[in-house]
Amino acid sequence: MRRFNGVRATALAAAVLAACLTAAPAARAHDRQSPPGIGNCTATACHFEVPPGDYDVTVRLGGTAASATSIGGETRRSLLPETSVAAGRQVTRGFTVNVRTPEGEPTGPDGTPGLDLTVGGPAPALAGIRVTPASRHTRQLFLVGDSTVCDQPADPYSGWGQQLPQYLRRGVAVANYADSGESTVTYLQNPQLWGTVQPLIRPGDLVLIQLAHNDKTTDEATYRANLETLVAGVREKGGRPVLVTPIVRRWFNADGTLNNDIALLVNGLGVNHPEVIRSVAAAEDVPLIDLTAKTKALVESLGVEGSKALYLYDEKKDNTHTSAYGATVYAGLVRDGLLAQHLVPRGTVRAG
Repeated sequence: MRRFNGVRATALAAAVLAACLTAAPAARAHDRQSPPGIGNCTATACHFEVPPGDYDVTVRLGGTAASATSIGGETRRSLLPETSVAAGRQVTRGFTVNVRTPEGEPTGPDGTPGLDLTVGGPAPALAGIRVTPASRHTRQLFLVGDSTVCDQPADPYSGWGQQLPQYLRRGVAVANYADSGESTVTYLQNPQLWGTVQPLIRPGDLVLIQLAHNDKTTDEATYRANLETLVAGVREKGGRPVLVTPIVRRWFNADGTLNNDIALLVNGLGVNHPEVIRSVAAAEDVPLIDLTAKTKALVESLGVEGSKALYLYDEKKDNTHTSAYGATVYAGLVRDGLLAQHLVPRGTVRAG
Protein backbone atom coordinates (compact mmCIF):
# COMPACT_ATOMS: atom_id res chain seq x y z
CA MET A 1 0.00 0.00 0.00
CA ARG A 2 1.48 3.41 -0.97
CA ARG A 3 1.43 6.14 1.63
CA PHE A 4 -1.14 8.82 0.98
CA ASN A 5 1.24 11.75 1.41
CA GLY A 6 2.54 11.26 -2.13
CA VAL A 7 1.76 14.22 -4.38
CA ARG A 8 -0.29 12.18 -6.84
CA ALA A 9 -2.51 10.60 -4.19
CA THR A 10 -2.99 13.94 -2.44
CA ALA A 11 -4.00 15.66 -5.63
CA LEU A 12 -6.45 12.88 -6.47
CA ALA A 13 -8.06 12.94 -3.05
CA ALA A 14 -8.25 16.73 -3.05
CA ALA A 15 -9.98 16.69 -6.42
CA VAL A 16 -12.46 14.04 -5.31
CA LEU A 17 -13.28 15.88 -2.10
CA ALA A 18 -12.97 19.52 -3.17
CA ALA A 19 -16.56 20.40 -2.29
CA CYS A 20 -17.47 17.96 0.44
CA LEU A 21 -19.36 20.16 2.91
CA THR A 22 -23.04 19.43 3.37
CA ALA A 23 -25.08 19.64 0.22
CA ALA A 24 -26.88 22.97 0.47
CA PRO A 25 -29.99 23.60 -1.65
CA ALA A 26 -28.19 26.35 -3.57
CA ALA A 27 -25.40 23.99 -4.52
CA ARG A 28 -27.89 21.42 -5.73
CA ALA A 29 -29.56 24.01 -7.92
CA HIS A 30 -26.31 24.36 -9.86
CA ASP A 31 -25.32 20.71 -9.82
CA ARG A 32 -27.82 17.90 -9.90
CA GLN A 33 -25.27 15.46 -8.50
CA SER A 34 -24.81 15.98 -4.76
CA PRO A 35 -21.24 16.76 -3.74
CA PRO A 36 -19.61 14.20 -1.41
CA GLY A 37 -20.96 15.34 1.93
CA ILE A 38 -24.29 14.83 3.65
CA GLY A 39 -25.58 13.63 0.28
CA ASN A 40 -23.37 10.58 0.75
CA CYS A 41 -25.18 9.64 3.94
CA THR A 42 -28.31 7.87 4.99
CA ALA A 43 -29.78 8.13 8.48
CA THR A 44 -27.33 5.50 9.73
CA ALA A 45 -24.29 5.46 7.42
CA CYS A 46 -22.06 7.41 5.04
CA HIS A 47 -19.81 6.26 2.21
CA PHE A 48 -17.06 8.25 0.47
CA GLU A 49 -15.14 7.01 -2.58
CA VAL A 50 -11.61 8.00 -1.54
CA PRO A 51 -8.22 6.31 -1.99
CA PRO A 52 -6.24 4.97 0.98
CA GLY A 53 -4.82 7.63 3.29
CA ASP A 54 -5.67 9.77 6.29
CA TYR A 55 -8.77 11.99 6.25
CA ASP A 56 -10.04 14.75 8.48
CA VAL A 57 -13.75 14.37 9.19
CA THR A 58 -15.81 17.24 10.57
CA VAL A 59 -19.38 16.49 11.63
CA ARG A 60 -22.18 18.81 12.66
CA LEU A 61 -24.52 17.17 15.15
CA GLY A 62 -27.94 18.16 16.46
CA GLY A 63 -31.47 18.96 15.35
CA THR A 64 -34.87 20.17 16.50
CA ALA A 65 -35.06 17.47 19.18
CA ALA A 66 -32.49 16.51 21.79
CA SER A 67 -29.98 14.08 20.28
CA ALA A 68 -27.16 11.72 21.20
CA THR A 69 -24.89 10.63 18.34
CA SER A 70 -21.79 8.47 18.00
CA ILE A 71 -19.71 7.83 14.89
CA GLY A 72 -17.98 4.60 13.96
CA GLY A 73 -16.25 3.53 10.80
CA GLU A 74 -14.43 1.00 8.65
CA THR A 75 -14.06 -2.31 10.54
CA ARG A 76 -16.03 -1.48 13.69
CA ARG A 77 -13.74 1.33 14.85
CA SER A 78 -15.09 3.84 17.37
CA LEU A 79 -14.26 7.27 15.98
CA LEU A 80 -16.40 9.68 17.98
CA PRO A 81 -17.93 8.94 21.39
CA GLU A 82 -21.60 9.51 22.07
CA THR A 83 -22.21 13.26 21.95
CA SER A 84 -25.36 14.77 23.44
CA VAL A 85 -26.85 17.95 22.00
CA ALA A 86 -29.81 19.89 23.40
CA ALA A 87 -32.94 20.44 21.31
CA GLY A 88 -32.55 23.21 18.77
CA ARG A 89 -28.76 23.30 19.11
CA GLN A 90 -25.86 22.03 17.00
CA VAL A 91 -22.22 21.25 17.79
CA THR A 92 -19.23 20.56 15.57
CA ARG A 93 -16.76 17.77 16.24
CA GLY A 94 -13.74 16.51 14.30
CA PHE A 95 -11.50 13.46 14.06
CA THR A 96 -8.97 11.93 11.67
CA VAL A 97 -9.48 8.46 10.23
CA ASN A 98 -7.05 6.11 8.52
CA VAL A 99 -8.33 4.43 5.34
CA ARG A 100 -6.33 1.40 4.20
CA THR A 101 -6.55 -1.99 2.49
CA PRO A 102 -7.19 -4.33 4.20
CA GLU A 103 -9.28 -1.97 6.30
CA GLY A 104 -9.23 -4.16 9.43
CA GLU A 105 -6.71 -6.84 10.35
CA PRO A 106 -3.72 -6.79 7.96
CA THR A 107 -4.14 -10.48 7.11
CA GLY A 108 -7.93 -10.25 6.84
CA PRO A 109 -10.27 -9.44 3.94
CA ASP A 110 -9.81 -6.20 2.01
CA GLY A 111 -13.14 -4.77 3.15
CA THR A 112 -15.08 -2.08 1.31
CA PRO A 113 -13.07 0.41 -0.79
CA GLY A 114 -13.27 4.02 0.35
CA LEU A 115 -14.34 5.42 3.70
CA ASP A 116 -17.39 3.99 5.45
CA LEU A 117 -18.85 5.66 8.53
CA THR A 118 -21.72 4.53 10.75
CA VAL A 119 -24.04 6.90 12.58
CA GLY A 120 -25.18 5.51 15.92
CA GLY A 121 -26.27 6.45 19.40
CA PRO A 122 -29.65 6.39 21.16
CA ALA A 123 -30.93 9.46 19.27
CA PRO A 124 -28.63 10.13 16.31
CA ALA A 125 -28.76 13.45 14.48
CA LEU A 126 -26.14 14.07 11.79
CA ALA A 127 -26.76 17.53 10.34
CA GLY A 128 -23.65 17.90 8.22
CA ILE A 129 -20.32 16.30 7.37
CA ARG A 130 -17.09 17.32 5.68
CA VAL A 131 -14.30 14.93 4.65
CA THR A 132 -10.96 16.27 3.44
CA PRO A 133 -7.45 14.87 3.02
CA ALA A 134 -5.60 15.18 6.31
CA SER A 135 -2.97 17.84 6.78
CA ARG A 136 0.63 16.85 6.12
CA HIS A 137 1.20 17.68 9.79
CA THR A 138 -1.13 14.87 10.88
CA ARG A 139 0.50 12.55 13.40
CA GLN A 140 0.35 8.86 12.60
CA LEU A 141 -0.09 6.48 15.54
CA PHE A 142 0.70 2.93 14.41
CA LEU A 143 -0.33 -0.08 16.47
CA VAL A 144 1.68 -3.32 16.37
CA GLY A 145 -0.05 -6.04 18.35
CA ASP A 146 -2.22 -9.12 18.63
CA SER A 147 -5.94 -9.94 18.96
CA THR A 148 -6.29 -7.90 22.17
CA VAL A 149 -5.33 -4.79 20.16
CA CYS A 150 -6.61 -5.37 16.62
CA ASP A 151 -9.70 -4.18 14.76
CA GLN A 152 -11.83 -7.24 15.49
CA PRO A 153 -14.19 -8.03 12.59
CA ALA A 154 -17.22 -9.28 14.52
CA ASP A 155 -19.19 -8.93 17.75
CA PRO A 156 -18.73 -9.44 20.61
CA TYR A 157 -14.95 -9.07 20.24
CA SER A 158 -13.11 -5.76 20.34
CA GLY A 159 -9.44 -4.83 20.66
CA TRP A 160 -8.35 -1.75 22.59
CA GLY A 161 -6.82 -0.36 19.40
CA GLN A 162 -10.29 -0.47 17.83
CA GLN A 163 -11.58 1.84 20.56
CA LEU A 164 -8.59 4.19 20.81
CA PRO A 165 -9.57 6.56 17.94
CA GLN A 166 -12.59 7.90 19.85
CA TYR A 167 -10.20 9.41 22.40
CA LEU A 168 -8.32 11.40 19.76
CA ARG A 169 -9.31 14.59 18.00
CA ARG A 170 -8.49 15.73 14.50
CA GLY A 171 -4.74 15.69 13.86
CA VAL A 172 -3.90 12.16 15.05
CA ALA A 173 -4.68 9.11 12.88
CA VAL A 174 -4.65 5.60 14.36
CA ALA A 175 -3.29 3.05 11.87
CA ASN A 176 -4.06 -0.26 13.56
CA TYR A 177 -1.81 -2.99 12.17
CA ALA A 178 -2.39 -5.40 15.05
CA ASP A 179 -3.36 -8.90 13.92
CA SER A 180 -4.93 -11.87 15.69
CA GLY A 181 -2.65 -14.71 16.75
CA GLU A 182 0.64 -12.91 16.22
CA SER A 183 3.78 -13.22 18.34
CA THR A 184 6.98 -11.20 18.06
CA VAL A 185 8.31 -14.03 15.88
CA THR A 186 5.42 -14.19 13.40
CA TYR A 187 4.91 -10.41 13.27
CA LEU A 188 8.49 -9.86 12.14
CA GLN A 189 8.36 -12.73 9.64
CA ASN A 190 5.10 -11.88 7.86
CA PRO A 191 5.47 -9.35 4.98
CA GLN A 192 1.85 -8.30 5.50
CA LEU A 193 2.77 -7.17 9.00
CA TRP A 194 6.14 -5.65 9.86
CA GLY A 195 7.22 -5.71 6.22
CA THR A 196 4.22 -3.49 5.45
CA VAL A 197 4.25 -1.28 8.54
CA GLN A 198 7.91 -0.25 8.66
CA PRO A 199 8.03 1.39 5.21
CA LEU A 200 4.97 3.50 6.13
CA ILE A 201 6.57 5.07 9.21
CA ARG A 202 7.40 8.76 8.83
CA PRO A 203 9.69 10.85 11.04
CA GLY A 204 7.85 11.66 14.27
CA ASP A 205 5.22 8.93 13.95
CA LEU A 206 4.41 6.98 17.10
CA VAL A 207 4.51 3.18 16.97
CA LEU A 208 2.91 1.39 19.95
CA ILE A 209 4.10 -2.21 20.29
CA GLN A 210 2.18 -4.78 22.38
CA LEU A 211 3.14 -8.35 21.55
CA ALA A 212 3.27 -11.08 24.21
CA HIS A 213 0.07 -13.15 24.40
CA ASN A 214 1.14 -15.51 21.62
CA ASP A 215 4.84 -15.78 22.50
CA LYS A 216 4.04 -18.93 24.45
CA THR A 217 7.07 -20.85 23.15
CA THR A 218 9.46 -17.95 22.61
CA ASP A 219 12.56 -18.10 24.82
CA GLU A 220 13.69 -14.97 26.64
CA ALA A 221 16.71 -14.22 24.48
CA THR A 222 14.65 -14.42 21.29
CA TYR A 223 11.79 -12.40 22.76
CA ARG A 224 14.15 -9.66 23.90
CA ALA A 225 15.95 -9.62 20.55
CA ASN A 226 12.65 -9.37 18.66
CA LEU A 227 11.55 -6.38 20.73
CA GLU A 228 14.91 -4.73 20.12
CA THR A 229 14.53 -5.37 16.38
CA LEU A 230 11.12 -3.69 16.35
CA VAL A 231 12.44 -0.70 18.31
CA ALA A 232 15.44 -0.32 15.99
CA GLY A 233 13.22 -0.64 12.92
CA VAL A 234 10.96 2.19 14.09
CA ARG A 235 13.92 4.44 14.86
CA GLU A 236 15.51 3.65 11.50
CA LYS A 237 12.55 5.42 9.87
CA GLY A 238 12.62 8.35 12.30
CA GLY A 239 9.60 7.10 14.23
CA ARG A 240 9.14 7.01 17.98
CA PRO A 241 8.68 3.50 19.44
CA VAL A 242 6.53 3.02 22.53
CA LEU A 243 6.56 -0.35 24.29
CA VAL A 244 3.27 -1.49 25.83
CA THR A 245 3.07 -4.35 28.30
CA PRO A 246 0.16 -6.76 27.56
CA ILE A 247 -3.28 -6.55 29.11
CA VAL A 248 -3.78 -9.16 31.82
CA ARG A 249 -5.84 -12.28 31.48
CA ARG A 250 -8.77 -12.50 33.88
CA TRP A 251 -7.51 -15.48 35.89
CA PHE A 252 -7.91 -15.25 39.67
CA ASN A 253 -6.32 -16.97 42.64
CA ALA A 254 -8.54 -18.03 45.53
CA ASP A 255 -7.53 -14.89 47.46
CA GLY A 256 -8.87 -12.54 44.77
CA THR A 257 -5.51 -11.66 43.25
CA LEU A 258 -4.52 -12.46 39.69
CA ASN A 259 -2.56 -15.61 38.94
CA ASN A 260 1.14 -14.80 38.59
CA ASP A 261 1.69 -16.99 35.52
CA ILE A 262 -1.45 -17.25 33.38
CA ALA A 263 -2.91 -13.83 34.15
CA LEU A 264 0.36 -11.93 34.18
CA LEU A 265 1.80 -13.42 30.99
CA VAL A 266 4.59 -15.73 32.11
CA ASN A 267 4.97 -18.40 29.44
CA GLY A 268 5.75 -22.11 29.78
CA LEU A 269 9.47 -21.43 29.53
CA GLY A 270 9.29 -19.08 32.51
CA VAL A 271 9.62 -15.95 30.41
CA ASN A 272 7.96 -13.04 32.21
CA HIS A 273 6.87 -10.99 29.22
CA PRO A 274 5.98 -7.76 31.05
CA GLU A 275 9.33 -7.81 32.90
CA VAL A 276 11.26 -8.30 29.67
CA ILE A 277 9.36 -5.45 28.03
CA ARG A 278 10.11 -3.16 30.98
CA SER A 279 13.76 -4.16 30.82
CA VAL A 280 14.04 -3.46 27.08
CA ALA A 281 12.28 -0.12 27.49
CA ALA A 282 14.76 0.92 30.17
CA ALA A 283 17.82 -0.33 28.29
CA GLU A 284 16.77 1.24 24.97
CA ASP A 285 15.39 4.46 26.51
CA VAL A 286 11.95 3.80 25.04
CA PRO A 287 8.72 5.19 26.55
CA LEU A 288 6.75 2.48 28.35
CA ILE A 289 3.00 2.20 28.88
CA ASP A 290 2.68 -0.43 31.59
CA LEU A 291 -0.72 -1.75 30.60
CA THR A 292 -0.12 -4.95 32.56
CA ALA A 293 0.18 -3.03 35.82
CA LYS A 294 -2.77 -0.77 34.98
CA THR A 295 -5.12 -3.58 33.96
CA LYS A 296 -4.03 -5.76 36.88
CA ALA A 297 -4.92 -3.01 39.35
CA LEU A 298 -8.28 -2.43 37.67
CA VAL A 299 -9.28 -6.10 37.36
CA GLU A 300 -8.34 -6.88 40.96
CA SER A 301 -10.21 -3.82 42.22
CA LEU A 302 -13.36 -4.97 40.39
CA GLY A 303 -13.02 -8.52 41.67
CA VAL A 304 -14.13 -11.84 40.26
CA GLU A 305 -17.67 -10.74 39.39
CA GLY A 306 -17.18 -7.08 38.54
CA SER A 307 -14.34 -7.76 36.11
CA LYS A 308 -16.41 -10.13 33.94
CA ALA A 309 -17.88 -7.22 31.97
CA LEU A 310 -14.41 -6.21 30.77
CA TYR A 311 -13.89 -9.56 29.09
CA LEU A 312 -16.03 -12.02 27.15
CA TYR A 313 -16.60 -14.32 30.10
CA ASP A 314 -20.41 -14.22 29.94
CA GLU A 315 -20.55 -14.53 26.15
CA LYS A 316 -17.68 -16.93 25.44
CA LYS A 317 -16.16 -17.97 28.80
CA ASP A 318 -13.18 -16.03 27.45
CA ASN A 319 -10.86 -14.42 29.99
CA THR A 320 -8.34 -13.07 27.46
CA HIS A 321 -10.30 -11.09 24.88
CA THR A 322 -12.21 -7.96 25.79
CA SER A 323 -15.76 -6.83 25.20
CA ALA A 324 -16.37 -3.49 23.51
CA TYR A 325 -16.82 -2.04 26.99
CA GLY A 326 -13.56 -3.55 28.25
CA ALA A 327 -11.65 -2.50 25.15
CA THR A 328 -12.94 1.05 25.60
CA VAL A 329 -11.83 1.12 29.23
CA TYR A 330 -8.40 -0.25 28.32
CA ALA A 331 -8.05 2.20 25.42
CA GLY A 332 -8.66 4.93 27.99
CA LEU A 333 -5.70 3.61 29.98
CA VAL A 334 -3.53 3.82 26.85
CA ARG A 335 -4.73 7.38 26.28
CA ASP A 336 -3.77 8.23 29.86
CA GLY A 337 -0.31 6.76 29.27
CA LEU A 338 0.16 8.79 26.09
CA LEU A 339 -0.80 11.97 27.93
CA ALA A 340 1.26 11.27 31.04
CA GLN A 341 4.42 10.90 28.94
CA HIS A 342 3.59 13.84 26.65
CA LEU A 343 3.63 11.59 23.60
CA VAL A 344 0.69 13.38 21.96
CA PRO A 345 -0.36 17.02 22.35
CA ARG A 346 -3.02 17.44 25.04
CA GLY A 347 -5.21 19.35 22.60
CA THR A 348 -5.53 16.28 20.36
CA VAL A 349 -6.92 14.07 23.15
CA ARG A 350 -10.52 13.77 24.32
CA ALA A 351 -11.17 13.42 28.04
CA GLY A 352 -13.62 10.58 27.35
